[in-house]
Amino acid sequence: MNKPDLVEPRNFNIVSEIEKYAKDESKVAIIFEDDAGEETKVTYADLIRKSNRMGNLFKQHGLKKGDTLLIKMERSIETYEVYIAALKLGVSLIPASEMLRTKDLQYRITHGEVDAVLSIASGADEFEGVNEYDDLTKFIIGGQKDGWVDVDKDVQNQSDELEIVDTDRDDVAFLPYTSGTTGNPKAVVHTHGWGYAHMQMAPKHWLNIHEDDIVWATAAPGWQKWVWSPFLSTMTSGATAFVYNGRFDGTKYLELLQDYQINVLCCTPTEYRIMAKLQNLDHFDLSHLHDAVSAGEPLNQEVVEKFQNTFNITVRDGYGQTESTLLIGLLKDVPGRPGSMGKAIPGSDVLIVDDEGQPVEPGIVGNIAVPVDLPALFKGYFKDPERTQERVAGDYFLTGDRAKVDEDGYFWFEGRADDIIISSGYTIGPFEVEDSLTKHPAVKETAVVASPHELRGNIVKAFVILQDSYEESDELVRELQNFVKYDVAPYKYPRAIEFVEELPKTNSGKIRRVELREAEIEKYNHEHE
Repeated sequence: MNKPDLVEPRNFNIVSEIEKYAKDESKVAIIFEDDAGEETKVTYADLIRKSNRMGNLFKQHGLKKGDTLLIKMERSIETYEVYIAALKLGVSLIPASEMLRTKDLQYRITHGEVDAVLSIASGADEFEGVNEYDDLTKFIIGGQKDGWVDVDKDVQNQSDELEIVDTDRDDVAFLPYTSGTTGNPKAVVHTHGWGYAHMQMAPKHWLNIHEDDIVWATAAPGWQKWVWSPFLSTMTSGATAFVYNGRFDGTKYLELLQDYQINVLCCTPTEYRIMAKLQNLDHFDLSHLHDAVSAGEPLNQEVVEKFQNTFNITVRDGYGQTESTLLIGLLKDVPGRPGSMGKAIPGSDVLIVDDEGQPVEPGIVGNIAVPVDLPALFKGYFKDPERTQERVAGDYFLTGDRAKVDEDGYFWFEGRADDIIISSGYTIGPFEVEDSLTKHPAVKETAVVASPHELRGNIVKAFVILQDSYEESDELVRELQNFVKYDVAPYKYPRAIEFVEELPKTNSGKIRRVELREAEIEKYNHEHE
């Protein structure tokens, strides 16, 4: 398999790779279905025209190259328009999940030096408490709010023509935030050049997207995975993006796959697990599906076998990070090996190194790493050179995960080098949950770890030492869970809480989360023997 050329022209804008498909007036860009079953289709030509109107609205309100726009949107056609419009103007984008509360928004707005925010109406109230509220330019979609630009109304008066601003491959395109084991979330700097490198790797060598395919990638906006698959991989391939903005239900997902004759599916291990457990799985016709992939955490082998036996389709795992693009995966025409992560994606140059950054021999466990000058790697953590340098050893960037590679080039995952929790595809830093819990008057001390779960891969579990004046109870568990939900975000709350008398610590007083995590794994394995 030939190694792709990841270095783009010096002057490059991501949107140019999408806009070229607008020459065909009939080419469908997006098929959208809402929770009520209403369907909407939009062509590439119409998508670009609508995006141009959006861009001109942004320009009217002062947004220009080098500015930063924070976006809080749901799965919708408008989300694609907003991204295309901002990128055409050279405006950097900060994706923000619908579930983020004021505290998380405040940090991103201040740290990210945000100039404007755009939100769906149902999420706009969370911005009211931020310090910069009156100084921000604020756009709202799907409603009205005092002090906010009504996009639905004002965009109609804009021109549908807009030139792409002259951007350099090193200009910042995206600034997604990713959780760390300690401290605040880190802002990952991705340029237009990174986008180009991603286009040469993931859609061609892992997703296996063809131009006339219908692609359903279920990731929600607000996460870098949405930028990866529903947006860049699909749109720059000239394929049709299928978008469903409804509640997850295994049966509904299978009906949509069947009825819309989806060709490529990308969803989380949790979604695959729930579908695989349905009794009537073989009632559905997925014969149009030629590729199905999973990312975020390893997928259970029994789920892979279930889809293989029922639909004759191999669900292929992929491994990457917010800081990079896809690095390792079970490639389309490469025989899989049960339990293996797969092989290096062409162009990733991924390998295993020791803690000093020296490559190790096959079979030796070390750090998953890539060269620091890899085009598909981020340019560093925004305003945080120290944290960037912490991840570098020699000439390599360390992903924070450990694995080994065999003589045939297959990678075998060994575990996380840090304490990041991946639950149902969400990346959660234990520090954020611990910090929230310790604000509650009942909590004296806490440690948060990943606990294995049959459907979610892992759940967030908190070990809590109570203040002397409090007693453990089911009511207190619910109170603590709701406290975190509303203080941080609903997807971060601890689904399990265990009250303990003490926590394992090192001689210097640091909590040994690894000890708690390993005990959870051992308990889970014992219960599932």
